[in-house]
Amino acid sequence: MSGADATVIDGIPAGGKGALFIGGVWRPPAGGKYLPVVDPSTGRILGEAPVASAEEARAAVDAAADAEERWGEVPGHERARLLRVVADRLAEDRETMARLIASEVGKPITDARVEVDRAVGVYRFAAEEIRHLGGESFPADAYERPAGNEQRFLFTVRDPIGVVVAIGPFNFPLNLLSHKIAPALAAGNPVVAKPTSAAPFTALRLAEHFAAAGLPPGALNVVVGPGRSVGNALVDHPRTRLVTFTGSTDVGTGIAERAGRHATRVILEMGGMDPFIVLDDAPLDVTVAAAARGAFGYSGQVCTASKRLLVQASIAEKFARALAERAGALRVGPALEESTEVGPLIDAAAVERMEGLVTDARARSARVLTGGHRPAPGGGNFYAPTVLDDVPADARVVREEPFGPIAPILRFSDVDDAVRIANSTPYGLQAAVYTRDIARGFRLAKRIRAGGVHLNDPTNLRWDALPFGGVKESGLGREGLRSAMQEMTEVKLISVNYA
Repeated sequence: MSGADATVIDGIPAGGKGALFIGGVWRPPAGGKYLPVVDPSTGRILGEAPVASAEEARAAVDAAADAEERWGEVPGHERARLLRVVADRLAEDRETMARLIASEVGKPITDARVEVDRAVGVYRFAAEEIRHLGGESFPADAYERPAGNEQRFLFTVRDPIGVVVAIGPFNFPLNLLSHKIAPALAAGNPVVAKPTSAAPFTALRLAEHFAAAGLPPGALNVVVGPGRSVGNALVDHPRTRLVTFTGSTDVGTGIAERAGRHATRVILEMGGMDPFIVLDDAPLDVTVAAAARGAFGYSGQVCTASKRLLVQASIAEKFARALAERAGALRVGPALEESTEVGPLIDAAAVERMEGLVTDARARSARVLTGGHRPAPGGGNFYAPTVLDDVPADARVVREEPFGPIAPILRFSDVDDAVRIANSTPYGLQAAVYTRDIARGFRLAKRIRAGGVHLNDPTNLRWDALPFGGVKESGLGREGLRSAMQEMTEVKLISVNYA
């Protein structure tokens, strides 16, 4: 990598090359292989990501397994203290972390700062939840058998599950990886993290903060590399006891299949086709603004993005025009510019996918109200915020998760029709319903198959401390600090005979 090809960003190691973090030691990949990390806003090289081998992935799990007993015996108050130190360090490093995120994955800098703030909260929430990670007691004498229960005491405790493998996505390279690392460490489990190869430096800088905070060697390890070698080696390792993954449904179900061979537990947060339902009594000014946030926030590259806008026919024309006007006014630009509202897509292939989806929708009679093209020539992976109206049910854009800045509008006649369309995909992550009649909205929400339904709020809301996940092919298990910590522990029943 020459100086002419590189963009200097704080947080990237001198020389532009990252290293693997295994057993508390930073080391270059044994095979000497690196891949360029490209700024999606400019197409310029930021640095080079280390590519681990399958052997190094297995070594990371071995290092975690070696630390398993030591970390599990660290008192809860000490684990909490360390997590709070990491939170404080991230807060102090906010701007550098945000600029790394913006540069690596093209997230607008204002949104990247919010991501750092949320990650800070995740570590603080995890520290607090350690106090609530307990079992329960049972009245033994309420059970007739076995004999002698009148003189027994029964209770449960939660033990750490063991080595946790955390596989993170590109779209929230700090916060979603933290949603896996923080609860695992809080519950007493060592972790092997595999961040996306598109954003390794964000994760590696996080590991630096953990090392500086005094985390024991092996309690957190970070390896980078492709899923087919590194990811599979991590999942297949017999000492891996839980895999927590965020990404596509195809990859997630593959992980579940491999994990099942060793009875390894999984938490899967996968794809979605989240419906944004607008009833005929919805306040259009509020609803249109929320739809724009839900569809175009971070260029639609969010699992909870509003991917299908279901609008009651009587107001659909007015809604579509208003949304198109709002989408057309959004500021598209490089992620590091303060005024940018919609940044680039993660890579050129994603832009080509948007073009294919729009071409297919047009061929099936959908109308492009705004967007539907790349912006003016220039560097970067940009695609204009796009509103499609009269989209038929067989269009690819409403059958396949677009993961881009496209808002397809489907019209429905009545509530039954809305429910049918909303539930017509194999996904069920989140949904939104907009109406002035809360009772009507609540009845509709009860009929939607999803892990979360928001009345008069967009689909892409998430409370970091509360349960989060999907149904059907959108997920398995739940994230959210307390829920994740429960998934990452084993319940043990202990009986005491005090006769």
